[in-house]
Amino acid sequence: MTVQPQPFFTPVLPDNAPFSAEQRSWLNGFFAGLLSLDGQAPSMLSPEQAAAFLPGGPSAEQQAQAENREEADDGAPWHDPAMPLAERMSLAEARPLRRRMMAAMAQQDCGQCGYNCEDYSDALAARKEERLNLCQPGGKETLRMLKRLAEELDGGVVSAAPAAPTPAPAHVEPPKPGRSREHPVDATFLSRRRLNGEGSAKETWHVEFALPEGLDYNAGDSFGLMPLNDGALVDAVLARLGLPTDVELEGRPVRDVLLRETSLGAAPDALFALLGEMAEDADDKIRFARMAEGEDPDGDLETTDVLAALERSPSIVLEPGAFLSTLDPLQPRLYSISSSPRAAPGQLTLTVDAVRYDVGARERLGVASTFLGDRIAEGAALPVYVQKAHGFALPESGEVPIIMVGPGTGIAPFRAFLQERMATAAAGGAWLFYGHQRRETDFFYEDELAAMQAAGTLTRLSTAWSRDGERKVYVQDRMREEGAELFAWMERGAHFYVCGDAKRMAADVDRALHDVVATHGGRDAAAAKAYIASLKAAHRYQADVY
Repeated sequence: MTVQPQPFFTPVLPDNAPFSAEQRSWLNGFFAGLLSLDGQAPSMLSPEQAAAFLPGGPSAEQQAQAENREEADDGAPWHDPAMPLAERMSLAEARPLRRRMMAAMAQQDCGQCGYNCEDYSDALAARKEERLNLCQPGGKETLRMLKRLAEELDGGVVSAAPAAPTPAPAHVEPPKPGRSREHPVDATFLSRRRLNGEGSAKETWHVEFALPEGLDYNAGDSFGLMPLNDGALVDAVLARLGLPTDVELEGRPVRDVLLRETSLGAAPDALFALLGEMAEDADDKIRFARMAEGEDPDGDLETTDVLAALERSPSIVLEPGAFLSTLDPLQPRLYSISSSPRAAPGQLTLTVDAVRYDVGARERLGVASTFLGDRIAEGAALPVYVQKAHGFALPESGEVPIIMVGPGTGIAPFRAFLQERMATAAAGGAWLFYGHQRRETDFFYEDELAAMQAAGTLTRLSTAWSRDGERKVYVQDRMREEGAELFAWMERGAHFYVCGDAKRMAADVDRALHDVVATHGGRDAAAAKAYIASLKAAHRYQADVY
């Protein structure tokens, strides 16, 4: 293990601290002196803590800035997608309502709700948004918490100041078609091809669309689409309700409503409540009432979808209108775009894992993934929109090095990044960490990556295969193994990106990066944490997680 020597002078102030150049120099010199006395790197200090050491203390202006900052923005230490909801809510306890609402979100800033987490919570708290069920990755857990928090609004008990008001613009441009979930446009499905080799345990599709004129995108953006439910599942729900497939309600075919507009995934609390009301058996009434409150009397609430909920008590008869009113709307699905518009103008590609798994004797299907992998026909039109990236984009200059960590379908935005860098002849260097189960069957876009290496666009490729040897190897293991070079790239100003699973992979990658900085940067845990926090503050550490 090689430990790089610590530089003689270690700045400990964040770049955005509100000090003059003279004050910053004095404070950094003061703390460098402390560092030389005790040999320990101080933690990154807040501007208020640092200002307390200035001769004469903080200025009146700095005190006012601190007070305004405390009133307007109390921070979001819970903004971590790997953190359990209970822990997030504990951190947000006694905070303003809008901040507690933010803590209830999935913390992925994925954009599926049409906002990022903070903006969605602000809109709810300010009553600019009434829908509580838009956080797709948060699911029922987030929805239940938001319902409890929204009672404070309904009861007039708002425990905090709303978000700082913004002046109304003189003229509001109408939303552009294809730029939001509320204003989709039709794109044409062109083709699909399977990326896995024969014998793979996975089913991953490369999917291509032709975009309508006027709809463009940038590398790093996401693609929203409106899928249809599986017809066989819809027919099974109708059969359980005792309804023919051609039955209508208020002039509309019920089958069409179930196919296009309603979620048939996790059974909503309102459905359990209705089943409890209609049940004749006393035990069923109690059981469904408990499930409507989020309890799990049978230990299988997580896997209970709409059909499974209906099958729990086959004797209960539900009126179609009442049943439909309990269902959540079918939400659009967002996918990271895996192409650059420079590579194929007017077209767009996705990299999609088809989700299939068994619960009991019935196969469950991912709605959008199997729709794209199985059910949509070539040439069919599909409502879509482009979701602009929330802080996930290439650096403006192609001279800046980039490091990308994207196992499995997490490679999607990085294929787009590399296509963009190749088209613009970016010279800053690009390093990709890619992993999957087996090299022979799961090396997505291998030929393309080889061509990019030959062209000099992809400077370095590190791969990890978890099922090819006696020891499972993951991308975070490769990061640690190549930590000296990785840290050298970071010191040269590289931007670091990660894409993939939020709760496991991205959290493991984050820990590995902390270890790399500590080991090869000669920092203790607190200083390594401060180093990475500074990367995030400078938008040099960006994540696209789900």
